[in-house]
Amino acid sequence: MKRFISTTALVVGLMPCVAQTEGDSIHHVLGEASVIATRATQQTPIAFTNLSRDEISRNNHGQDIPYLISNTPSVVSTSDAGAGIGYTSVRIRGVDATRINVTANGIPVNDAESHSVFWVNMPDFASSVKDIQLQRGVGTSTNGAGAFGASMNLQTADFSHKPYAEVSASFGSFLTHKETLRLGTGLLKNHWTFDLRLSNIGTDGYIDRASAHLQSFYAQAAWVGAATSARLITFGGKEQTYHAWNYASREEMEQYGRRYNSCGYMYTDSAGVQHFYEDQTDNYVQTNLQLLLDHRFTNNWSAHLGAHYTKGDGYYQEYKTDRKLIEYGMLPYEVNGEMVKRSDLVRKKAMDNHFAGAVASVNYHDNRLRATLGGAANHYIGDHFGRVLWVKNYIGALDPNTDYYRNEANKTDANVYLRAEYLLGKGITAYADAQYRYIRYRIEGTNDKYNSYAGTGMQGLDLNERFHFFNPKAGINWQANQHLRLFASVSMAHKEPTRNNYTDGYFTELPRPERLIDYELGATYADKCWHVGTNLYWMNYRNQLVLTGELNEIGEPVSANVARSYRAGVELQGGFSLPCGVEWKGNVTLSRNRIRDFKETIYGYDADWNELPAAVIDHGDTHIAFSPEVIANSNLSYTWRGLRADLQTQYVGEQYMSNADVAEHLLDDYSVTNLHLSYTFTPRRYARSIRVGASVYNLFNAKYESNGWASSEYLNTPDNRVNYTGYAAQAGTNFLVNLTLKF
Repeated sequence: MKRFISTTALVVGLMPCVAQTEGDSIHHVLGEASVIATRATQQTPIAFTNLSRDEISRNNHGQDIPYLISNTPSVVSTSDAGAGIGYTSVRIRGVDATRINVTANGIPVNDAESHSVFWVNMPDFASSVKDIQLQRGVGTSTNGAGAFGASMNLQTADFSHKPYAEVSASFGSFLTHKETLRLGTGLLKNHWTFDLRLSNIGTDGYIDRASAHLQSFYAQAAWVGAATSARLITFGGKEQTYHAWNYASREEMEQYGRRYNSCGYMYTDSAGVQHFYEDQTDNYVQTNLQLLLDHRFTNNWSAHLGAHYTKGDGYYQEYKTDRKLIEYGMLPYEVNGEMVKRSDLVRKKAMDNHFAGAVASVNYHDNRLRATLGGAANHYIGDHFGRVLWVKNYIGALDPNTDYYRNEANKTDANVYLRAEYLLGKGITAYADAQYRYIRYRIEGTNDKYNSYAGTGMQGLDLNERFHFFNPKAGINWQANQHLRLFASVSMAHKEPTRNNYTDGYFTELPRPERLIDYELGATYADKCWHVGTNLYWMNYRNQLVLTGELNEIGEPVSANVARSYRAGVELQGGFSLPCGVEWKGNVTLSRNRIRDFKETIYGYDADWNELPAAVIDHGDTHIAFSPEVIANSNLSYTWRGLRADLQTQYVGEQYMSNADVAEHLLDDYSVTNLHLSYTFTPRRYARSIRVGASVYNLFNAKYESNGWASSEYLNTPDNRVNYTGYAAQAGTNFLVNLTLKF
């Protein structure tokens, strides 16, 4: 925290001499209707942040999108590999990825079952993004999984009138590299345009063996008329990533170092050297297709239609030690007169997914009214299956093409919404938004878990759930004058359980859907010299699904509904720019995140490791896990001619890794500073511009962890609690140099 204060205190005193930078508000007909349908404006009474293409590209040297948005209010990003490439995730206001709705051109991106976005399947997508809007809270009605705390709307790049070519490359620590090629024809025959991007990213990762090999592409063909545009877009990614999701305990870090990775562990030889399985990798290929049609009927009326299809296919392999053979559909075998019931093995878990649908909206706007009638219908089919590839010293027939579990999921998700903003007069705009959403979710087959409780083989899955949700929103926005804006809103959202909530839950007790009522109150003031803003929020939950410590019939952790919980906080923002090229902007989130009357279930053993009855501990009000109460960002920049320097600092307060308020489960606070330097010059020939740059991440070499896990059990009596933790160590000081040529 001291470093954060020292970085920002130097410039806060200059606040009276600051200026605001306005964002680009001009949109081409290409994609305009889809922007209207899914995005908030200055008249919408919600909290949101827009990131422009320039802001994205300045830091886009290989890290995933969660890291490119990490300096926006209330955002915390984390990386399994420790350096922002590979498996990364983001939380907004403490809300995890399963509750953040993500769309690209209005098309749903979240996985239909897990509700998460796996950015590793969309490597370097930021290089094809025009801008990003982050909506905090429930936000506006949108498509896909219900926004249950935040939304992220990605808009891909518009067409270029002129032909262009761009080559960029980065190289740095941990053998990290990124190569990107972008090409565009410009406008052909006043109507046609074609764009292409190819990317290659690789890294060894900060964590041991946490390598990532990522390739991706983006292609767009567009036809643009005076009032109509059509785009055919395809983009995809291929990834191979070594597992790094186990994290390391403090004891393991002390013994083996902060970079220790237990994933793939096989055995320790007589010399004390650990050996690991080389193919402990995650492998996935994802291809997306989008057909987007926009038409402007008159100056007041426009419409948007989008069709989409996503194909995903992948698997991961794991080396598992001392596993029960019966859990994998295999019988024990005899060696030298002894029955072998457990052995080391390699398992493969695979998925084959199809997701398709359509979105549509009709938009009207005049001097007083801005309204959208829209909706979507999507269907998902997902096959899940697993196979055993190898068993140590196995005697008998082993067919690696035989499934030990297989199930198929089908999900239909449809919604319709009506949204309107009406100018009442004197700068006062009323806002109303109502959405109806229908979900049907089915799973049939066998789960990947053996039902040892009943001894009847693999757990059977036979799920058929339907949900009907009504999500109303209302608010008011007052533009008091050209400088001052105030707003207030109240919104309701519902969310169905994820796949894991069902497959890891009790066999006889289904989880219930969650409900959120979000209250927002905000104000912003912008002058020629400075701008400040504040936003108060109260997010009141019913039946939020959280980990309680309980185990289901086969010993898997259970997420259970808790009756009442909430997130409340204030988000503060400010910034200025000086004529000398100095600019500063920053934000602070102060929050309180609580579960009311939390009951934890803890399991125990005696000295001989005999199982003891479960104990239920009533903790009263507790912190919600992974919800820091302080998040602060500072970005100090300087520009002079072609030179630009950015000093970015983020402070994240301490946070619990479980919901039980156990001191041993705390994740320490941390402060991280990154330095970005670049120089752009325009040669007289051969290139339109050349930019060279260097980024130094974690400038002060902070030793910190941004994520982790926690669990507990008791020995003999519930008072004798034993706590376990694992931590996602992040890289110390590291660097990337970059070069971009534009033609």
